Amino acid sequence: MKHLQKFRHQCGYSQAYMAKELGVSRPTYIQIEKGERELTVSEAQKLAALFDMTLEEFLSGAIKKEANVKFNKSEKGSLRIQVPADKIQKFKEILLYILAKIGARPNIGETVLYKLLYFIDFDYYEKYGKKLIGATYIKNHYGPTPVEFKKITEQMEKEKSLEKIKSRYFQYQQRKYLPLKDSDLSILTAQEKEFIDKTLERLADKNARQLSDYSHGDHPWQATPEGQIIDYNRVWDRQSPYAERDHLGSWLDAGAMDTHKNLPPLTREEYQYYMSLPEEKDETR
Repeated sequence: MKHLQKFRHQCGYSQAYMAKELGVSRPTYIQIEKGERELTVSEAQKLAALFDMTLEEFLSGAIKKEANVKFNKSEKGSLRIQVPADKIQKFKEILLYILAKIGARPNIGETVLYKLLYFIDFDYYEKYGKKLIGATYIKNHYGPTPVEFKKITEQMEKEKSLEKIKSRYFQYQQRKYLPLKDSDLSILTAQEKEFIDKTLERLADKNARQLSDYSHGDHPWQATPEGQIIDYNRVWDRQSPYAERDHLGSWLDAGAMDTHKNLPPLTREEYQYYMSLPEEKDETR
């Protein structure tokens, strides 16, 4: 599967990382990449999701028009992320929308924006099972950081759609972003806009320290090694107050219902046995 290696190189993923995400050993993954082992349907679906593609796009080897975003991770190397052009445009319009609503508030600096974008993305994914902005977040000491942010805001400065300024918030230096144009809301669905509004209403009054501390309690951040990409699928292990609902309980209930549906009807002997059992006493009386 030659295009699998091509996609992997474009995203900067290692073979070990791909094997882990796919749930196979590294030698098995290498066989898949070389075309020596066929993918199952479920494996192909996992890989398509990992590359943010439809199953049809992945299987055809189609490449979307993309823009490179480079984020320096350390002196020894860098983390390279490939971002489809339509995703970049959506990122820009959502950022302009957020800045128009709350950007002028004294607490809204770069760090707060990082955390707001993270919770918009991960909370939406948990609730609806699909990505809203779909940015790539890494874990650092101060919380989740969107890798694409700096490159995209640099583009927006050149396009004269936003302005970056330095200010102070109490005793701290702060980098703020002010919109210079209106956002194109046609790029958002009514559901997406409503979700963004509710997230801002819930979190936008917090300062950088409060939002950083809050993000440190979220399972996706906790379960990710320092400097690594935070997997969206870790939202399914969230707990209160971050979880939209009890996912484990829902899965157990769904499994019980599936089991119940597959049970055959009781035989006459089974029915007579259960009917002959003594009634349990009500210990609460």
